[in-house]
Amino acid sequence: MAEFDWFNRETTEAQSAEDALAWAKEAYARLKAQQQGAPDAPLDTPTDAPSDISIDIPTDTPDTPDIPDVPAAPSLLEQAAARRDERLASVSLPVLELKTEVKTEINAELTTEIQLDSDFLWSAEVLAAQGRPAAQVSIEEIDWLGKLRRGMEKTRQGFVTQLLENLGDDPLSEQSLEQIETLLLKADVGIESTDLALDRLRLRMNEAVVDAAEAISLLKQELREQLDIPLGKQGIAPLLAPIKGRLNIWLIVGVNGVGKTTTLGKLANLAVRSGYSCLMAAGDTFRAAAVQQLQVWAERSGVAVIANPSANADPAAVVFDAIGAARSKNIELLLVDTAGRLQTKHNLMEELAKVRRIIDRLAPEAQVESLLVLDSSQGQNGLRQAMAFAAAAQLTGVILTKLDGSARGGVALAVAAETGLPIRFIGAGEGLRDLRPFNSFEFIEALLARN
Repeated sequence: MAEFDWFNRETTEAQSAEDALAWAKEAYARLKAQQQGAPDAPLDTPTDAPSDISIDIPTDTPDTPDIPDVPAAPSLLEQAAARRDERLASVSLPVLELKTEVKTEINAELTTEIQLDSDFLWSAEVLAAQGRPAAQVSIEEIDWLGKLRRGMEKTRQGFVTQLLENLGDDPLSEQSLEQIETLLLKADVGIESTDLALDRLRLRMNEAVVDAAEAISLLKQELREQLDIPLGKQGIAPLLAPIKGRLNIWLIVGVNGVGKTTTLGKLANLAVRSGYSCLMAAGDTFRAAAVQQLQVWAERSGVAVIANPSANADPAAVVFDAIGAARSKNIELLLVDTAGRLQTKHNLMEELAKVRRIIDRLAPEAQVESLLVLDSSQGQNGLRQAMAFAAAAQLTGVILTKLDGSARGGVALAVAAETGLPIRFIGAGEGLRDLRPFNSFEFIEALLARN
C-alpha cells in the first residue's frame, strides 16, 4: 500500500464547492473500486512523488530489524552495542502477540470500508483546496483528515457555534470583535495571536463592510499565516523530513506524561514506511520499563534499539553508543528518547544539555533536530515548558500530542507566536499511524470546521 506524498505538498487557491464535490466523487469511486477489485493491492503511487523516497509499507512485521550486516571486523563500539542489544533481548517484553496485532492492524487499514459521508466530503474539500489531484490520494490520507476533524471537536465545540451566532447575518462590528476575542482566548490561542487576528479583522472592517463569511475567511488566513511565521523567520522547509543519504539525529524531549516514547515509536514507523533506515536510542534510563516500552514500539516497525537496561544508566553513554552504531550501519535517522523531566529541575536539565553536547561533538556533520513534545491538553502550561527546554536542548520544533482529547487545540497558535518554534508533527489518536507532519492549512480548517 503506497501512501500520499506528504513531503511534497503545495497549497493553491481553493476550488469551488462544486469542484470539491466532483473531486470527492471521483476519489471515492477510485478508492471504492480499488478496494472491491483488489483489496490487498497497493494504492497507486503519486506520479510526482520524489524518486528518492520509497513509501511501500511491508505487509508483515519482520522478525529482525532490517539493518545492514555488521562489518566482518566490528569495532569496540559496535561490539559494546551488540552486547547491549543481547542483554536487552533477555529482558524485553513478549512480542509474539503484538506481531499478530500489527498484522491485523495493517490488514484492517488495507480493507477499511470507506463511505461518502460528511467526513469524506470535508476531507475531499480540504485536499481539493490544496490542489491535490483525486487520483493521488490514499484511504489513509482521507481517514487521517477525518480523524483530525473529529479530534478537534472538543476545541471546536462552542467555539465555531458561538462564532457563527455572534456574527449572524450582520456585518462585523466592534461588539462582535470583542466576542471573537473571548472565544479565541477560551481556545487557548494566546493573547499575542488573538491580538494579531483582531487587528487584521479590524483593519479590514475599517476599509469595507465585512460579512460573516468574509470574517471567517480572514480569520482562517490570519491564523494560518501565524502558524507559518516561524518557518519564514528561520528559512526552513514547511514539512520536516530526514535528509536522504546522511545521518539525521532527532532528539525527543519533554516532561513526563506527554507521550514522548509513544511519539518516538510513531516517528520510527513513519520513517520506515517512507523508505529511511532508522535506529532508536533508549535515553530514558530512569523510568521503570521505559526501555521495554521503546522495544515494543521498535518491534512494531522493525527498528533496532541501542539501550543499556541497567538501572540509572548514563543517558549520554547510550547516545554515544547509538551514534557509533548509526554511523557503522549507515543509518539515516537516529531517534533519541530522553527521560521526562520538569523544567524546574536544573540538574536534569543540565543532563539534557550534556546529551546535546555529546551529539554536537560526536556527529558535527549530522542534521540535528531537537523536538519538544507537548500535551495539547496542558494549554498555556506547555508554553512555559517550551521556553525552559529551549535553552537546554536547543529546540528546533514542537510536536503536539493528544489533540483528540483536548479542548485547547488553539495552543498551537500560542506556541508558534510566543516561542517562535514551528509545529512539526501533530498526534490525534493512539494508533501507530496517528501522527502526521503538521499542515497549517489542514489544522485551521479542522479548527474552524462547521460540525
